[in-house]
Amino acid sequence: MKIALGQINPTIGDFTGNSKKIIESSRQALALGAEMVLFPELAVCGYPPRDLLEKPAFVERNQQVIKEIAQAVPQITIVCGFVSPAKVETGKSVMNSAAVLRQGAVQFVQSKMLLPTYDVFDEMRYFDPAESQKLLPLADKKFALTICEDAWNDKHFWHRRLYRVDPVDELLHAGGNMVLNISASPFHLGKRELRRQMLATIARDNKVPVLFVNQVGGNDSLIFDGSSMVIAPSGEIVAQAKSFEEDLVIFDSETMQGQMHEQVPVGMPSAYAGLALGTRDYVRKCGFSKVVIGLSGGIDSALTAAIAVEALGKENVTGIAMPSQYSSEHSIKDARELACKLGIRFEVIAIGDIFDGYRKALAPLFAGKPEDVAEENIQSRIRGNILMAFSNKFGALVLTTGNKSEVGVGYCTLYGDMVGGLGVISDVPKTMVYELSRYVNSLKPVIPQSTIDKAPSAELRPGQKDSDTLPPYEVLDNILEDYVEDYHTAEQIAADRGYDVREVRDVIRMIERSEYKRQQAAPGLKITPKAFGLGRRFPIAQKSEV
Repeated sequence: MKIALGQINPTIGDFTGNSKKIIESSRQALALGAEMVLFPELAVCGYPPRDLLEKPAFVERNQQVIKEIAQAVPQITIVCGFVSPAKVETGKSVMNSAAVLRQGAVQFVQSKMLLPTYDVFDEMRYFDPAESQKLLPLADKKFALTICEDAWNDKHFWHRRLYRVDPVDELLHAGGNMVLNISASPFHLGKRELRRQMLATIARDNKVPVLFVNQVGGNDSLIFDGSSMVIAPSGEIVAQAKSFEEDLVIFDSETMQGQMHEQVPVGMPSAYAGLALGTRDYVRKCGFSKVVIGLSGGIDSALTAAIAVEALGKENVTGIAMPSQYSSEHSIKDARELACKLGIRFEVIAIGDIFDGYRKALAPLFAGKPEDVAEENIQSRIRGNILMAFSNKFGALVLTTGNKSEVGVGYCTLYGDMVGGLGVISDVPKTMVYELSRYVNSLKPVIPQSTIDKAPSAELRPGQKDSDTLPPYEVLDNILEDYVEDYHTAEQIAADRGYDVREVRDVIRMIERSEYKRQQAAPGLKITPKAFGLGRRFPIAQKSEV
């Protein structure tokens, strides 16, 4: 049997667009000789639909569309994710399901058993879990059809399993001889390798092929890398789709051979491709086509601009430099050089007179007080107002430029540099910003070397450097990783890293004190295992003693 993996980029709620992608890919698979084509988890409505599932009309439209897809391409078997009604009197009203479409009708439905609630997932909020699953008999095969998390509980791979049942194991023990897994598995650095190792363990231990099709594209903060694949019983990858773009690959179950499409290398190439995809889809799926960025001459705004150009094209990106009396001449020069090399529109709006106007207006209220962070933040908020004015006038979405290190410790200004619609690099630690910038320049040297070489500075007061307020970024990023991703204590971090425990506690205090800022920030693209935002849910008002 020839089976196709239909790796598509759905838009949440775009039933017309999503069904068109499914139908067109199915027809393409049929033309290539495939007898079956697999599509991702909840491909009909897009993943994750979140509270849209509470709208009856949304669920009804989804169920109508799955029938329309079946009727549109009756000549091929289609396996497709959708929302099905839960046939129970208690619990949730819908289930996360896979429909098997044959000869113009829905002939088989398998629902998801394992509903994740960790990190960015919240499926128990919406779905009723399947109590049992059945094999899908087709031709001479007995398919173990599973949905995403159903394959993430293998006892041979995980030291500690999250669930008491293993749907894959149960289906294979019932006689299944091929695993099908339709997924919407979000990307983060290291995730693709983890997936491959886990699925290869299932294939080797059970001596069966594993077919995995994954959603691709950006939906809000989440990036889906695709990277669909087929793994032979030996654990070898015998078919694979591209990363970070739509694709269709064919696999022959008799010869155990399939198409091998090139994937983006791991590390910085994947981070860059993921951020570009996430930016492109967020901007376009939200109804925008153009973006505007405040260009300070620093490395964060430079990297953000480079990603924006990769995502949207240079004609859709505008950079605005907004120097004050504290801005260095080389910062304006670097911003202009960056814009020139990227080929984007560049504007300069000096804020010195506006800042003086603020200081004059506030002088009676601030009488007798020295200038401090209040005046520094006024400059940042002036810049935020200018960017938002441009956004309103020209319909360009503002991209914020704060990195994970700054957002983590609150080294950012509410309603200033934090204004905007998307935090492109808000999950990129400062040290990784430098790595990514060097990678960008290896493709095409667009970021000025002086931007990379100079000491980071907000330039909000004379001679200011980030190091005046923060530990070296190499130290700060290690503390952030240990505390935010691994929940280590200050004492553990200090002992493991050889740091002064007082410095570690100071950083942790900054992290906790800044929660109110982060919860007002623009959504950011997730590329690390634990990002600020949807997958990290802490109270704002708290007093932590551990």
